[in-house]
Amino acid sequence: MYRIYSILIILTVSCMSLFAQTDRAHIRMGNRHYRSGAVEQAEVEYSKAVTKNDRNPQALYNLGCAYMQQNKDSLAAVFFDKAANLETSKLGKSKSFHNAGVIFQKHQMYAEAIKAYEQALRLNPNDNETRYNLVLCKRQQKNQPQENKKQQKKQEKKQEKQEQKQQEQPKDQMSKDNAEQLLQAAMQEEKNTQRKLQKVKTQAQRKSLQKNW
Repeated sequence: MYRIYSILIILTVSCMSLFAQTDRAHIRMGNRHYRSGAVEQAEVEYSKAVTKNDRNPQALYNLGCAYMQQNKDSLAAVFFDKAANLETSKLGKSKSFHNAGVIFQKHQMYAEAIKAYEQALRLNPNDNETRYNLVLCKRQQKNQPQENKKQQKKQEKKQEKQEQKQQEQPKDQMSKDNAEQLLQAAMQEEKNTQRKLQKVKTQAQRKSLQKNW
C-alpha cells in the first residue's frame, strides 16, 4: 500500500559538502534499519537526516513512512505533505500523495483520500495501485451513508432490548445498590437504638446510686 524511497548511490568525482554527506548517511542508515524491520531505529536516523537538512524530500518522505508503519498517522501525513511540496520529480511527488491518500482512506476521510489519489495519478498515470485505491475509495465513500445507517439501527435495537429487559424486571426486585443502601440504613438505625438503650441504662444506674446515698 505504501512505498519507501531507496537512496541511489551514484559514484561521481564531484565534491559534496560534509553537510550533504551527513544527511545522506543518515538516510542510508535509516533505510538499512527499515528494510530489516527496525522501524523505530529507522525513524531515529531519518529524524537526524531531517535535522541536518529539513529541505531534503527523501528524508521527509522516509520519515513519513517510518511514522506510518508505527500507526503515527497524523505525523506521517504532515511529512508526506512537506515531501510533496519540496520534491522536484513527478514520481517522488506521486508517492507522497499516494501514501497520504492511504492514511485518509484508513480514517474514512474519503474526500481527502480521493483528492490525494487523483493528484498522485496525474503525476504518475501508470500507477495501477493508486488507481485501484481510488476506485475502492470512491465505492467506500458512496456506501458510507448506508454503513452509518446500519450502525445507527444496530444501536437503536440494542437500546430497545435493554429498555424491554428493564420493563420485564419484577417491580419488587431490588437493585444491588438499593439493597446495600437499605442494609446500611438498618445498621445505622440499630446503632442509634443501642446508643439510646445504653443512655437509658446509664441514667437508671445514676438514679439508683443517688437513692442509696
